Amino acid sequence: MNQEYVEIIKKYLSAVSATLAKLPVEGIAQLVELLEQARVNRKRIYTFGNGGSAATASHFASDLAKGAISKGKPRIKAFALTDNVPLLSAWANDTAYENVFAEQLENFIEMGDIAIGISGSGNSQNVLNGVKVAKAKGATTIGFIGFDGGELKDLVDLAIIVPNHNMEQVEDIHLLMEHVITTCLRNSSQT
Repeated sequence: MNQEYVEIIKKYLSAVSATLAKLPVEGIAQLVELLEQARVNRKRIYTFGNGGSAATASHFASDLAKGAISKGKPRIKAFALTDNVPLLSAWANDTAYENVFAEQLENFIEMGDIAIGISGSGNSQNVLNGVKVAKAKGATTIGFIGFDGGELKDLVDLAIIVPNHNMEQVEDIHLLMEHVITTCLRNSSQT
């Protein structure tokens, strides 16, 4: 067995573990409450991001729509703006990539909905632009962010920052957070 690999694995897992201990648990719980309110009020949740964060956005919307089903409660209406590739690429081609989420939200988002922008750095221009449109239309805005939060932390209503500067680890923890959130929504007795 290659001992170098073992050490790399241990170091990586140790860094993730240390970051998990610093997560803003109260902020995550606050997001669960907002999502529960959206469920009860039949509002929509939109998720979006780039690269690994796009994958997390898709996974999160899927888990909210299916994995958070709880007997006796309305189902959550969740959509990932990253999943409609023809629409995403049309906006990128006809305007600019920085507008791909903003233009979709112009079509879909309404007052009281929730927009969750996911960005490891907090500085992805298309995520920032999407959040700006969501705010202008009266939606609650959330940031799943890493590093120091970037510009996104000051733009959203609720910033959940993973205090880590390794993009892979930030993405790992964002996915873990969405699983924790979905678990809360599925198992909570709150109505």
